[in-house]
Amino acid sequence: MKKLSSILKSTLTMGACTMLAAQPAVAESTVKVGVLHSLSGTMAISETSLRDVLLFTFDEINAKGGVLGKKIEPVVVDGASDWPLFAEKAEQLLVKDNVSVTFGCWTSVSRKSVLPVYEKHKGLLFYPVQYEGEEMSPNIFYTAEAVNQQAIPAVDFLLKEGYKKFYLIGTDYVYPQTTNLVLFEYLQSKGIPVENIGGGLRKDAEGKVISAGNYTPFGHSDFQQIVADIRKFAASGEACVINTINGDANVPFFKEFAASGLKSEDCPVVSFSLSEDEFRSLPAKDLVGHLGCWTYFMSIDSPANKKFKADFQAWLKQSSVPGVVKENRVTCSPMVLSYNGVYLWKAAVEKAGTFEPEKVMEALKSGVSFDGPGGTVTSQENHHLTKNVYIGETLENGQFEIIETQENVVGEPFLKGTFQ
Repeated sequence: MKKLSSILKSTLTMGACTMLAAQPAVAESTVKVGVLHSLSGTMAISETSLRDVLLFTFDEINAKGGVLGKKIEPVVVDGASDWPLFAEKAEQLLVKDNVSVTFGCWTSVSRKSVLPVYEKHKGLLFYPVQYEGEEMSPNIFYTAEAVNQQAIPAVDFLLKEGYKKFYLIGTDYVYPQTTNLVLFEYLQSKGIPVENIGGGLRKDAEGKVISAGNYTPFGHSDFQQIVADIRKFAASGEACVINTINGDANVPFFKEFAASGLKSEDCPVVSFSLSEDEFRSLPAKDLVGHLGCWTYFMSIDSPANKKFKADFQAWLKQSSVPGVVKENRVTCSPMVLSYNGVYLWKAAVEKAGTFEPEKVMEALKSGVSFDGPGGTVTSQENHHLTKNVYIGETLENGQFEIIETQENVVGEPFLKGTFQ
């Protein structure tokens, strides 16, 4: 009995050692990546779909063998539309979860909240949503549209169409405020007088314009006075609206706009944070004829886009991820820029031969390309992308008819003070 007990003890000890020895092998067979988006709160209307498309992309890559022979293991956290919480979650991903890369953030305030965390821990963040520029962190790669890849092409199009009055409206945070200051300078350089730039100006003690446009808080719901102001501004004709409202506040804005009797023929609105995905929550019939400018539209007719859309829909049907909505799903530019970002990271990791963030960033700066659903994207030394730009007109079915294309537009983050 004593001998049997000794044998059992020995066997159990060996088994425990075998299990402990096996654990590193399991850990070494995967690479952890972070997903940091708002899955609740006012920005969930936009960001949840980015979580979904990232999980789809990871599964797609894993099915083909992963990255450097390792399967991607996602660590998903909820920023909850709470900007200080984004920084806490970033710290968790980098210090506790030891992720090799993070894909995340939508608003610029969330990105600026996490920026010092990634710089402190020398992590790597891929940021996928249009933004104001004037930034280039050594630890962030911006697959996002810069101002010269969205706002300025849209303004150029409206100028060519004969519009001479521009009303600026947005959510009160860094992206709309900075973008509209750049546009204020740009419109003046194109001969638009100050009185034809609506929304209001704020000046410092020396008379310098420090804010241009009309701004509302996140989640704002009462647009009656603002729409009345737009209607008055547009009464003389040749007027349009530049819309940088973010999140679910777009729903009451466009409802009020339509209820006021304003139409796209009288005063078109070009939106920089409204894509096919947000249209699922909007009365699309009230948006017909209004404009969008992105580096991808779902309506692009190409083999790469057809495959992407079909594969994403197939993934949705078989997905068992809690909270993934399977019906009435569309694709949009921030989703594709997230998708592109994962493949550019994969290409850079393979070029560098390592997951080490600093070496991966060096590979990105040297230039890697991916033939994505919106066309070929190529990484630049300044941490941005060269990509195609599309201007589209909203249709009743919530899609865009592409009316202008600009190919291979280089991303330029620093524009303030550059216009003559």
